[in-house]
Amino acid sequence: MKQQFISSFSMFILFLHCANTFAQIPAAAPAQAPAVVVASPPAATPTQAAAPHGITNVTKILEKAGHFTIFIRLLRSTQEENHLFSALNDSSTGLTIFAPTDSAFSELKSGTLNTLSDGDKSELVKFHVVPTFLSTSQFQTVSNPLGTWAGTGNRLPLNVTSYPNSVNITTGLTNTSLSGAVYTDNQLAIYKIEKVLLPKDIFASNAPAPAPLAPAPEKPAKAVPAATVESPAASVDISSALIFTHNLLVGSAGLLASAMFSL
Repeated sequence: MKQQFISSFSMFILFLHCANTFAQIPAAAPAQAPAVVVASPPAATPTQAAAPHGITNVTKILEKAGHFTIFIRLLRSTQEENHLFSALNDSSTGLTIFAPTDSAFSELKSGTLNTLSDGDKSELVKFHVVPTFLSTSQFQTVSNPLGTWAGTGNRLPLNVTSYPNSVNITTGLTNTSLSGAVYTDNQLAIYKIEKVLLPKDIFASNAPAPAPLAPAPEKPAKAVPAATVESPAASVDISSALIFTHNLLVGSAGLLASAMFSL
């Protein structure tokens, strides 16, 4: 009976020890969900970089307006599209663009653009950009000739004349008028024109040369009498005649003297 008691007591002590040991074992941490890795977008390359926020996109405006396909193509092929982005971002004076329509380019002689060098194409585009913002009312007070991105001077004249209901533009080779405003704000103005503005610097040399003036008729030279060259035979004949005449005169004189003495 005593041994049974001791055995039961020992089992009880062992149970308490085991219960205390399990109580001290920390509970297993709940399984964590795998971390979600968010890949950062690749850095944009220069050709992928979008226009800075807030900068007006000229080609997008022209595409939305329609009928400017050829001018847009020139802006992109000459890299002037990027030049416009930079200018609109940095310039405090704004820009004015005279945008020729597709029908304006169709009036050019077939193959005209294909004959131009890359430099001439760039100059042609620049000739349509004035480096300042001009509202329609400002054309009344602007000074001629207008300076363009292509430059100024006798080879690059661009003159405007404002009338109550129109604005006329001349280059010396092109005469046209503004046919409407495509876009305008306080920084950029785009006006539609129905003829391509041709600068003399490129196209004057390609124009047919004027016919040369006919030389003035020369005054006829005064006739100079030809020198007479006597032949030896002629000289002999003349000498004989002179001798005969001399003898005749001498003979006549002698007869006259004789007659006078006889009297």
